[in-house]
Amino acid sequence: MARPRFLVGAWAALLLVSLAHGIGVNWGSITSHPLKASLVVQMLKDNGINKVKLFDADSRTVSALAGTTIEVMLGIPNDQLAKMADDYESARDWVKENVTKNSNVKIRYVAVGNEPFLTSYNGSNLETTLPALKNIQKALNDAGHGDIKATVPHNADVYESPSNKPSDGNFRSDIKSIMKDMIQYQHEQKSPFLVNIYPFLSLHGNSHFPFDFAFCDNNGGSITDEGTEYANVFDANYDTLLWALKKAGYSEMKVVVGEVGWPTDGDKNANVKLAKRFYDGFLKKMASNEGTPQRPGQIEVYLFSLLDEDMKSIAPGMFERHWGIFRYDGQPKFPMDFTAKGQDKMPVGAKGVEYQTKQWCVVDPNKAHDKDAVGANMNYACSRADCTSLVYESSCNNLDYLGNISYAFNMYFQTNDQDIETCGFNGMAKVVTHNASQGSCLFPIMIVSGGARLRSGFVSAVSSLIIGLMFLITSSQSM
Repeated sequence: MARPRFLVGAWAALLLVSLAHGIGVNWGSITSHPLKASLVVQMLKDNGINKVKLFDADSRTVSALAGTTIEVMLGIPNDQLAKMADDYESARDWVKENVTKNSNVKIRYVAVGNEPFLTSYNGSNLETTLPALKNIQKALNDAGHGDIKATVPHNADVYESPSNKPSDGNFRSDIKSIMKDMIQYQHEQKSPFLVNIYPFLSLHGNSHFPFDFAFCDNNGGSITDEGTEYANVFDANYDTLLWALKKAGYSEMKVVVGEVGWPTDGDKNANVKLAKRFYDGFLKKMASNEGTPQRPGQIEVYLFSLLDEDMKSIAPGMFERHWGIFRYDGQPKFPMDFTAKGQDKMPVGAKGVEYQTKQWCVVDPNKAHDKDAVGANMNYACSRADCTSLVYESSCNNLDYLGNISYAFNMYFQTNDQDIETCGFNGMAKVVTHNASQGSCLFPIMIVSGGARLRSGFVSAVSSLIIGLMFLITSSQSM
């Protein structure tokens, strides 16, 4: 995904009584085995999470939030923008089906599209996003839901700073006119500007980026802009947007950060230690309500994300499937001090999760001598299941030759609900009942899906190629 040079944007409501009211969490669903929505909602309650941002309006998810005090942001995917833009009746029907019928759900926002102006989309949503936004807001107003505001989640690449200083920030030249029209309309409707900001991606996308500047613990360097000192990239990125809004004539417009977080696997800088460092500093900053140099005070923020999603696109990087504060099964990864008052403890995990049988698919060491055949089987498994934890400097990078193969085989086996036929691999694999996990590398047991399972075949050919190259290198070094 394209990013401003040092500013990167790519989401979440963790709210304890003593924590700033502006913090929430994203709940994504691009997963092969979603947790039961009722279990997730209870987990939100157990952790004091009172705001949640969704990427669609799935009836099972939304209905599970009914009767709670959790504020909800519903989502409309990009592939529905054209329909909403061309036909007001479609927008009206969407509002009737997803808002009016859910009167006992505390809906606060509707997110129209998701980062529709990404440069990588080559302008495919430029003509439909604003008309869709207008039709959805009109439908909300006409149905008596005018207190619910429609907005558009933007990647931070919609603005840029040629000097890397916030005061030089402005909207991208190719979309400046559209952005100004959209902002004017949202200002009239009292709708906030929604932006996704990712300090991790600033670091990931630039080998020369100052490492500590990605965190909010004031342990790194700083930049100075017209006498204002910035100690972290989040503040600099946020204020670059504020300068862009000011130049567009809307300096007082409300800004909501739709996504912000740190992944825990799939990259050398994606791990539990650094994720904890990021959240510790960021949550402390949010709890202080210090805001940024250009706009002191509380910031409304949605952390990204609640749960790992094993079917997300890995085009931006292998880390994309590991943004969760919680694992795929709703269990916490690391302690978090949501109050920023020294109460560092593990979040409350999902309760009542139903797992499949305690069995794993591993390679038979007596039948793994043909490296070409083994490699083909491993690539097949990784093209249809999530092997991103195997990549360089990830949690399973230290496995030996047989461990790599077993991990791939087991992921395919678990993704396919432990179907015995998926642990064949031309006679090279076998099912075992002892835990196959090794050190820091978890060989997961899949949960019983809480929804319709998305079928295999979701990993791109690029993923298969990368994993294949990794496998060949690892195997040649380990044999």
